[in-house]
Formats: sequence, C-alpha cells, structure tokens
Amino acid sequence: MKRQKLDVVRGSGNVFRDLQQKNADAQQFKAILAAEIIKALDRDGLSVREAHSRTGIAAADFSRIRNADLGRFTLDRLMSIINRLGSRVEVKIKVRRAETLPHAAMA
Repeated sequence: MKRQKLDVVRGSGNVFRDLQQKNADAQQFKAILAAEIIKALDRDGLSVREAHSRTGIAAADFSRIRNADLGRFTLDRLMSIINRLGSRVEVKIKVRRAETLPHAAMA
C-alpha cells in the first residue's frame, strides 16, 4: 500500500481567521474570555444557578457560555461577567501588518 504524502499547513493561531470568518479577531477574543469564565466556574465548583446567585447574571447566560453560544455577547459583557466572578482581565495589544491572503487578493 502506497502512502500518500500530506502537506502540513500551519494555522494562524486564530481558527476563526483560518476559516475566513468575519470579525475573526473579536470572535477569538470572545472565545478566550468564555474559556476563562468556564475555568472560573469550574475552579469555584459553581453550577449555572449558583453563578447566577453569586453574580446576578442570568443562569441562561452561563449556559450559553458553557455551550459556546457567544453570538449574544459583546466583549465588554464577557469582561463584566469575569469581573463579577472575582477575576480581572488584562489585555495586551500587539498590532502588526496583516499578511495578504491569496483569497483576499482575488476579491
């Protein structure tokens, strides 16, 4: 049986960008914030109802975050939720020139 050679393609570090999604950087940031909220819930052993009791944020919102249903959330809302769970967000920004992608050149 002959082995097929596969080309390895390195991702950009942002799956949303690799999948050519709109607002890829914001989507990536939302996903990171959601993961941090889930870590805080797990660390403190909080159910979504207990998180609601502690923060005043709807249990349904915590369920949406756990299910990665982030469409209804803004970045500042996710940061506010993290703050209410007793954590703080520190953001470091690195701006670099965007690489020209082959699909962008053809548009």
